[in-house]
Order: sequence, then C-alpha cells, then structure tokens
Amino acid sequence: MTHLYPLIDNPVNPYRDNVQGKANEPITVAGLLDRAKQTLGSSYEGGKPDWTLEEIYNRLEMNAPRIAIIGGSSDHPAHIMDYQTSSRAAIRIWQNGGVPFYFSTPVMCDGTAQSNQGMSYSLQSRNAVAQMVVNQLEAHSYHGAFVIQGCDKQPLGVVSALAHVDRVRRSRGEAPFFATFAPAHVLEGGSIPDDVIAELEELAKKAELEGASDVAIDLRDTMAYILQCSSNTAFQGVFERAYERGIITKEQHKYFEMRLAVATCDGQGGVCAFNGTGNSSRHLVAGMGLVHPAVELLTDPPTQRQINAVLDSFATMINEEKYGVSNIVAANIKNAIRIHSASGGSTNLMMHIVAGMLYGGYKFSLWDLDRIHHEHPIPDLFDYSLTEGRDIYSLAMQCCSGTSRGMETLFYELIENGVPMDQDAPTVAARTWRERLAITQSLKAVSVKENPVILSTPRRTFSGVDVLQGNFFESAVVKISGMPTPQLDQFDDKLAFVLYFENEDDANRSLLDSNLLNHIKEKKLFDHNLLLETLKYNNKEEWELLKEETYEKLFDEMAEKGILKISVVIAGQGPVAFGMPEMFTPMQHINANRVMKKLATIISDGRYSGVTYGAAIGHMTPEAYEDGGIGFLQTGDIVHLQLRGRRIDFVDRAQLFAGNVVHLFSDSIKDDRRPLAEERKQRMKARQKMVAASNRMYGHTDAANGVVPLAVVEDAVLDYEKDILIHESSTVAK
Repeated sequence: MTHLYPLIDNPVNPYRDNVQGKANEPITVAGLLDRAKQTLGSSYEGGKPDWTLEEIYNRLEMNAPRIAIIGGSSDHPAHIMDYQTSSRAAIRIWQNGGVPFYFSTPVMCDGTAQSNQGMSYSLQSRNAVAQMVVNQLEAHSYHGAFVIQGCDKQPLGVVSALAHVDRVRRSRGEAPFFATFAPAHVLEGGSIPDDVIAELEELAKKAELEGASDVAIDLRDTMAYILQCSSNTAFQGVFERAYERGIITKEQHKYFEMRLAVATCDGQGGVCAFNGTGNSSRHLVAGMGLVHPAVELLTDPPTQRQINAVLDSFATMINEEKYGVSNIVAANIKNAIRIHSASGGSTNLMMHIVAGMLYGGYKFSLWDLDRIHHEHPIPDLFDYSLTEGRDIYSLAMQCCSGTSRGMETLFYELIENGVPMDQDAPTVAARTWRERLAITQSLKAVSVKENPVILSTPRRTFSGVDVLQGNFFESAVVKISGMPTPQLDQFDDKLAFVLYFENEDDANRSLLDSNLLNHIKEKKLFDHNLLLETLKYNNKEEWELLKEETYEKLFDEMAEKGILKISVVIAGQGPVAFGMPEMFTPMQHINANRVMKKLATIISDGRYSGVTYGAAIGHMTPEAYEDGGIGFLQTGDIVHLQLRGRRIDFVDRAQLFAGNVVHLFSDSIKDDRRPLAEERKQRMKARQKMVAASNRMYGHTDAANGVVPLAVVEDAVLDYEKDILIHESSTVAK
C-alpha cells in the first residue's frame, strides 16, 4: 500500500515564492527518477512513470516534502552499492508524494588513510561533512533526508549536520527537519587462501629454526584473525620484523602482502565486519533512534520492500516536532551511550557523541557522557570476536535470518540486566522503543542458538570507554572493553616508565625495531634505582628475588616476566598540532609483538580507532601543542596507571627514590622543562606545515568538547534532559 506524505505544514516555501528553484530543479528530479528506473530494470516496482516536469513543478509549488537522499563517495567500500539503494529510495519517495533529490558527500576511508598524511584529515572531515551537508540542505531547502550511512567519520558528520539544521529551522519557526538512516550492509571478512596459510606456516617454522620464536608465535596469532584491512596491518608489523632479521626477503614480504590484500574485501563492498568506528556508528545511530529496524544490519544492500518500510514511516513523522532530528537525538542520548558502551564501541565516538549533541544545540561534554555511562553499571553484553567467528557480519546474518533483532535485542537485554533505558523516546520507525519492544518475536538474545554475538548473561559487569583524569592532564579516554580482564589486571595499579616520542612516525620506527628493548637497556634510559622501586611496587615477591641483580639482568627479568611497564607517550598529535590522527598503527605494532604486548601501553593526545584493542589511552587534553602536561614528559619519568580507578598520575621522582609513591606534578617541573617544551612546540609548528592550511583545526574546542567549531558550542544552550519532546503536547524532563 502506498503511504501518501502530507504537505509540509509551514508557510515557508522558497520554491513557491521564487520561480528559479522551480525552473532549475525539476530536471534534476526527473533525471534522478529516470536513472533510478533504468538502474532497477526488471526489479522496478511501480506503474508507468508519471514524473513529468509539470508534476514536479506542482509538487514543489504545493510544498510537498522535499527529501534529500544523501549518499557517500564510491571510492569508499561502504558506498559502492549506493546507486542501487538510492534508486530504490528515489522511486518510493516519489510514489509517496514527495520530491526526491540526491547528493553525496566525500567519505574518507580510515583504513586507506592509516599511517600516512591522510589521517591528519580524518577528524576534520567530520566537521567538513557537517558543513557541506548543512550548506546543501539550506541552499536547496530540503525538508528531510534518507541517509545511506557509511563508515568512519561520515555517519556522525551527517547526524551532526541534520541535528544542526533541525535546530536552526526550529529557531526560525520553520517545520522540523526529519530524517532516517539506512546503514550500508556489512562486508564479509576475507579468508586467507589455503596455499597462503601453508606458506605462512612454513615461514613460522623457519622463524623457529632460526631462533625467532617470537616472530613465529606472533605470525600464528595473526593468522587466527578473520582477514580484515586491520589484520593486514598486524601482518605488516610481523613481516617487517621477519625481514629485519633475515627470515624473509623484501620480495617475499611483498608477495604475502599482495596475496592477503586481494583476499580481504568482498566485491559488493559494505562496512568492514570488525567492530570499528563504522559498525560502532551503526550501533550508536540505531541507539539514537535514527535507524529503522528493517535496514539496521544487512548482509546485502536493502531490498525495495525494506526501503519502502523505512520511507513509509515518514508519513506519520512529517510535521511532528518530536520527530525532528535534534529532538530524537537528545531524547535518545542515554540509550545511545548505553548501547555504545554495552557493545564495546569505538573510542572515536567519545568525541562524535559530544559533537552530535553540540551541533543539535544542547550543552554537552565528555563529562556528561561519562556521567551517563556511570550512572548505572553497563554490563558487557557483546561477545564479539575476530578469532572465533563472531564478527559483525555474523550478527548481521543472525538478524537477516530472523533470530536476532540487533540493537532492539541489545536494548531489551540491557533492560533485563537492570539498566535504565528511556523506552518512551521516539524513533524513526514512528514508534517508541516501548512500542517496538512490544513485538517479542526473536527479541531475546537466547533466540540465537549458535555463536551469539549479543548476550543475555554479561561477560563482565563493566564495559565501554572510560574517561581518565590525572595530575598532569584534564581528561583522556581508555577503551576498557578492548582489554580482556587478564590484560586489565596486568596494567592496573602499576608504575610505568615513560618512553617519549614527539610524533607517531618516530614511535612507529622504534616499535618496529626488534632491538628496541635492548637499546633501552644498553643506554640505561630507565634509572636503575627506579627500576628497583617500580619492581617493588609492581611485584613485591619478584623484588625480593631480583633486588641484588645487575642492571642488565634486572631489566631482562622484568621484561620477560611482564613486570616492567612502559608507557609509550606519543605527543604532538592533537587537533591543533596535527589534526588528531588515530594511533591505531603503533598500537597494532605493540599488539602484534608478544613481548611488547605485556609491557606497553600508549598514551597520546591523538585518537584511537574503533578496532583498536589493548592498553590504548588517548584523546588527552590539553594537547601538547596547547601547553598540556603530556608535552612536558620525558623518557625515564614514572606514571602510575590506575585504570580501574580511572586515573593516571605523574609520580614524583625524588620521593620514589626514597621508596614512596607520591603523585606530584608541580609547577616547578613545568618551569624546569619549559625550554624543552618550547623546542618541541617549534618542531610541532614546522610539522604542521605537512597539513594543508585550509584543513587545520584552529578555532575548535578540544577533545573533551567534541572538537567542534567554536561557533557551534557557543550556540549550544539547551538542556538535553529538559528541553526535549517525548509527547507532542509538552516538553518534559527525564
């Protein structure tokens, strides 16, 4: 049945009052619909085309809903099937009485940009996408949007834009802006070809014979992962070490690189199957109430019937203020944060959630996010694994087979585990969560009998990304969900030596050096007495056994037994200094090294990827460029990691020599090191020139405040708990 859209109930209509739009735009609508019908071919569902220029003119004159289909650039794997989805959407919008338009945004692939200059543009692209979308929606006076949700920064860039437009429209007294998101399907992970598996196993055996058992172990560990672009990075780190030690030639390295790369991605594209920023954004945007359940988790592009279900929901949402994008986002923000946490979401989103709220006009910061996260314990209900066949593609298959309902199932299980969820918040299904959950078929996690990703019984009582504080910084984040409990135990309440790097490039070179620990030992970068004191604090029993040993023996034993802890500090990576690139690659080099994995955490003012796992601490504010304490640290300093206590503190060196762990980062330390910090800043300024001036992130807030333009945060004055609509008749507090 066709669902006819109501006309926009608002006196504002630039197309009625200015003939130029009615002269220019009908040909774009007709062209879009003609191409859509041609693209769909025999799968076209509908009568004889009736999209004449006169009929398009009339709809524009009458203020029929003008709906933008927003896609992404086809140079990103998530968007190579957009032409099919946009065609189906255009046809249905027209059939329902609307006027369809199409435009796309550039979409950076963070995998492609990793470890090269492109990563300095990644975060900035989120704000650029928001600006471009706002420009297009306002310039062409669209009323709503059907968004083909992609990967990386694009989803939250578009959410931010639509919430911003909705807020601006409401402030001008215009109709609320409505929208729905249809995430790109999940891309099936690749498989290592059988002959390559055999060759890699031979390589591992060769490494063992040549005394490089660490390379063999790390290679076999990496072979256990579903093949993804992220696991290719892990392979690269192991191959580099094998080449450095003469186990393989550069030609063999390149051969393996090629065989793995071409086996990674399915030809239909989609969002990569690991639970990185792309799929975390899928979960988050669904938790925000912006995704219709018919298209949330698919293994193929959506069918016409699925798209019809999504677009037909607009019939009861248009003109209703509670369905305005900014209101839906704010009404669901607690749901979204709890779903993000329970699903082990991306560290990146700690900034993007804040940004989305600020663009929507609501006062919000990292501290509001953290308060919501910790108002009630959020259990870990996501048994996701890249080594045991439970990636997001598996979850999508469960949803497509009808045994799971994706985020509706997670929402239900959070309630069952006592987590307060806002069930009366509106969603783009034109129903509240309570109404959606009233349909109980396949709702419970136990409906999935084999290999469940979403659980009913938590793996742990805690989850998500924690916000840290310390005596030398204001805020940082750590992805607790990315640390198995044994690894968390390894690093929690431990004293760690600082190994300082001014940028990621220097850190990567050192972390790929198989002799890194020997260099530290030979140069005695860590003081002997401080080694003893950290040993005493980290493991008193081993201190009794090793306290009389030589420096070399002490160092080796502490490293071998995992007692030595090293905080690899990578500064100069913040938004102002260098665009805030992700520190995925250096963290991956640590995770692909069985020795360093036990010893090292990374602390940075750069970002972390959604696929990052391990002891990764980032988003530190203030950043080094802005006089943050991280820029005053030196190799050989001691920090106290207190991950469960959500703190990292600088330890007073003189007190530690005396056997006392005292947290003190005094003004005198900064004064003494001011010349060093200034030298570093000058080098940061020189390095800034590597980023195009047009894309440097001056005039933005810091990572704790979303890294958004200052004008955006200045206009964010609403109370996200009070200034929201649940029922059309009133504004209510929750």
